[in-house]
Amino acid sequence: MIRFLSKSAFLSMAGAAILLGGCTTTADVQHAQSTADQALEAAQHAQHTADDALSAAHGAQQGVDQMRQEERSEHHGGERG
Repeated sequence: MIRFLSKSAFLSMAGAAILLGGCTTTADVQHAQSTADQALEAAQHAQHTADDALSAAHGAQQGVDQMRQEERSEHHGGERG
């Protein structure tokens, strides 16, 4: 029983030390929030850039498809005439 109490007391003190050592200040929280906000802004900018690139790629693909269609039309038209 004494061993159990000694272990419990030791674990309680160790837990309290960990909790007290892990305390953060308001400044730490504000800094973390600011860093998270900057990361979110950077991610949103990256998403916007990716969306623009995807839109450009779709436009380019449409141009290629149109050129291929015109090429097929000219090629088939030449054989008939």
